[in-house]
Amino acid sequence: MSRLLTAISILCLILSMSSAQQPESPAILRVGDAAPDFALPYATKDTLIIAPPLKLSDLVGKRNLVLAFYPADWSGGCTKEVCTIRDNFSKLESLNAEILPVSGDYVFSHHEWAKHHNLQFKLLSDHSHEVAKKYNSYNDLTGWNKRTVFVIDRAGKIVYINLQYNVRTPDDFQKLQEVLASLK
Repeated sequence: MSRLLTAISILCLILSMSSAQQPESPAILRVGDAAPDFALPYATKDTLIIAPPLKLSDLVGKRNLVLAFYPADWSGGCTKEVCTIRDNFSKLESLNAEILPVSGDYVFSHHEWAKHHNLQFKLLSDHSHEVAKKYNSYNDLTGWNKRTVFVIDRAGKIVYINLQYNVRTPDDFQKLQEVLASLK
């Protein structure tokens, strides 16, 4: 009986310690909030940049920014998403937007994927998913980023959030273009 009580006491102690150490959920971001800063390595079709990493704060003030979180390189939905961006890249640039897709894949995968699909933009590598967590774009159940889109204006404020970006229809991409056009 004393062994059972000792085991139960130890189990209760372990459970209380693990629940006390759970990280707090990030604050829910809303339109009008300052975009959380980050620094991430990235790849293009031509190069890998690990250091110095790209800092969001270095881009604020120059153009409107589109953070497009996606689950993984080489998957069907993600390929459709980046190829839609690629095919409309000049239009998005004319709307004064810099596109920054973000996934948990390593820069090496990004580089090969960008070459394979001739992508003209940077692919940011958030392997630890820390940035995705800041932006409420990480799915704890799957371990992948959710497909979400944030538009950040030149003042560094979030002006648009789509937490369920859909690549199956053109509707969400059309809405993204409308938001960018309104910032011009």
